[in-house]
Amino acid sequence: MRTYKALLRTGTQDLREAGIEDAGHEVRRIMMAASGLSRTGLISVEMDEVPNQVADRFAGMLRKRQARQPLQHILGTTEFYGLELLCDARALIPRPDSEVVVEAALHLIPEGEAMTVADLGTGSGCLLAAILANRPKVRGIGVEASPEAASLARENLSRLGLEDRASVFEGSWADWQDWSSAGLVISNPPYIASAEIASLSPEVRTHDPMAALDGGDDGLFAYREIIKLASGNLKPGAWLVFEIGYDQKEAVSGLLEAAEFSEFGSSKDLGGNDRAVWGRKPEK
Repeated sequence: MRTYKALLRTGTQDLREAGIEDAGHEVRRIMMAASGLSRTGLISVEMDEVPNQVADRFAGMLRKRQARQPLQHILGTTEFYGLELLCDARALIPRPDSEVVVEAALHLIPEGEAMTVADLGTGSGCLLAAILANRPKVRGIGVEASPEAASLARENLSRLGLEDRASVFEGSWADWQDWSSAGLVISNPPYIASAEIASLSPEVRTHDPMAALDGGDDGLFAYREIIKLASGNLKPGAWLVFEIGYDQKEAVSGLLEAAEFSEFGSSKDLGGNDRAVWGRKPEK
């Protein structure tokens, strides 16, 4: 008899052998998705026989994870800043480290203030959605060059009930013409140096869109481009907030300073790494 407990045990071993660190947690997540059971519900049926349909579904999902397909893609959703977002290969997977960037933006937007926020390279729409969900009077626009990612952002904004306050511009940030409308611009641009792409985990290297990862020779190409555009087009007094790589604080802050931004700030993620940098375009 195949019990839930037995399948969880063998599944955990299979994932460990595939090089997945948190195998026990992940295999439970997969079983919950395959069976429709909650975490407590799964505990209560551990010694019960698993229906064939559930066992087959679980086995299929497990094989995908053994092949290092991201868990978030297998489950179809992921949680970000308390929101459940659709997640697939159309855009970068939202990651917990990026929540500190949302916190930075929210700190710069007083509660109750009406403002337009732009998210450059919005991807799944996670940053924009989190800001709008926590600032009811804010309106937002996601700027996204990839038609596939833009479609995912629209789906997420719609299913979260935010479509009446948000839109997605399908095109590059160089083509976007509404810089002067934004009181805050946020971006998690590609910032991995090209030579480092090969060393990323299979889940990232193979399944995240390369355009969302590759930041050029030094990882700073997108920052230079966005800061140049913001310097010429962002309205005075508006904020520019970036997610950064762990070793990019000084470089990105230097680019902002060279462009005559001021009121700089930065914050770290839960791992203690620098993760967000921001500055303000001076009032004239």
